[in-house]
Amino acid sequence: MKKLFFLLLLVISTSIFAQQKRVETSIDTTKNKIGAEFKLTLKTSVDTLSKVVFPKLKNIGALEVIQSYPIDTVKNNDRYELIKKYGLTQFDSGRYVIPSVKILINNKPYLSDSIAVEVANVQVDTLKQKMFDIKDIQPANDSIGNWWKYLLGVLLFLAIGAGVYWYLKNKQKKKIEEEVYKTPIEKATSLLNNLEKKELWQKGEIKEYYSELTDIARNYIEEAIEIPAMESTTSELIAALKAASVKKKMTVTPETIENLERVLKQADLVKFAKSKPLEYEIANDKEKIQKAILTLDSAIPVEIPDEEDVLLNEVQRQKQIALQLKKKRNNRIAVSIATVLFLLLATTFYLLATKGFDYVKDNLIGHPSKELLEGEWVKSEYGNPAVIIETPKVLVRTDLSKTMSKELMALIKEMQTFTYGSMIDPFYLSVSTLKYKQETQVDLKKAMDGALQMMELQGGAQNMIVKQEDFETKEGITGLKAYGTYTTLNKLTNERERMYYEALMFSQENGLQNILILHQEGDKYANEISERVLSSVELKHEGR
Repeated sequence: MKKLFFLLLLVISTSIFAQQKRVETSIDTTKNKIGAEFKLTLKTSVDTLSKVVFPKLKNIGALEVIQSYPIDTVKNNDRYELIKKYGLTQFDSGRYVIPSVKILINNKPYLSDSIAVEVANVQVDTLKQKMFDIKDIQPANDSIGNWWKYLLGVLLFLAIGAGVYWYLKNKQKKKIEEEVYKTPIEKATSLLNNLEKKELWQKGEIKEYYSELTDIARNYIEEAIEIPAMESTTSELIAALKAASVKKKMTVTPETIENLERVLKQADLVKFAKSKPLEYEIANDKEKIQKAILTLDSAIPVEIPDEEDVLLNEVQRQKQIALQLKKKRNNRIAVSIATVLFLLLATTFYLLATKGFDYVKDNLIGHPSKELLEGEWVKSEYGNPAVIIETPKVLVRTDLSKTMSKELMALIKEMQTFTYGSMIDPFYLSVSTLKYKQETQVDLKKAMDGALQMMELQGGAQNMIVKQEDFETKEGITGLKAYGTYTTLNKLTNERERMYYEALMFSQENGLQNILILHQEGDKYANEISERVLSSVELKHEGR
């Protein structure tokens, strides 16, 4: 698009080309009031055997088609002259470009000419009306105000504090309950009684019941007999229990171990195979576990540990202490992380309620245009005749000479282009200058119209709204400014998006100077960037 843009500027400013067209384009007026009708006329001359198809359109560019008139046919000897008219209107003032319309003649497309039109505001005679002073700004009568936002923030912080307090208090309570039990058998007996009070299997929660029942038994065996019961499978646990009973000289009957193994296997079937025991089987399993725990506890002999066992127990005790310390440290880390997350969520909700979603998104997640605006800006000089401009990033030189024909390059003495980004980026900025070899009178308005037309025909711009006005730099140099919006296809997302553009064009020292800014419509940070860039424009003369 950039290549065609500069090519069009050169062609418009140096020569006019004429070509024979199959479609003649005309309009009844190029300037009208808001809501008034423009009559666009398309005329073509064909033989009697040709087939002509005019398009059915709801919009032509930024103008709305309010009337599609019937085709008039005039016979002229052995040819037909077909005339098609469209009634167009626009309800927003400004300069607009009626783009080319495609007409099919014998299935071959032909394009009409594009025409620039202007929609003017309806003038109001204020001299016949009584005038009044502008009233001062009055505060809104808002009985609610913003107090609810602060109240919501306080409630969120209180809720977070209450949640953290409840968590720590509950954890401390569980720790106190665990420390009440003096012996493993006391702990196992108490937990079995509490399990019965829950009535899990009576409520149909059989899997949960067997999980707690076997955990109580395994935990007792691990604490009292000192074998890794919680991490072992049923087979590994029974084998370790048999070995421990021999080592510790425990008088445990085979029946006790078999009953324990039978209940553990039953629990495995319930947990992993979705088995459902009968009620009397569940009651018997609980009694077997309780009896096995009591039998094992009574079978543990009271021994006087020798020196080797004392050392082994001390090592195990140190390991246990290390594990407990690690567990406490992990718990403290988990509590800290949870607290931070709660605070972050509370802060986020508070900012959402008080500042809005855009503020949170732009400041916490990030916004590319905001980062450009708040970054370190650079003031530099580009091209010849030189353009001095302040930009958020240094512009990069782009060479377009290789893409132009030798005939066109023969007319140019010097051409330079500097850009940031590309046409598909959320923000694009370009500065270009060129000088002619021969003295050339440049019409800025025609050059600007041609550039905007090229954006529409070759750059994918549609529904373009064009407004033009004079622009003056701080040094008093005047030029032309064009601005407005258009829609284009984003090739990355494959979706239509609305873009805003601003273009400045100056003619001095037998050359052209052009500045173009494109960005997404509604991007407030990009609007600030554009305003800052354009307000910094300086044009350097050869004598300076």
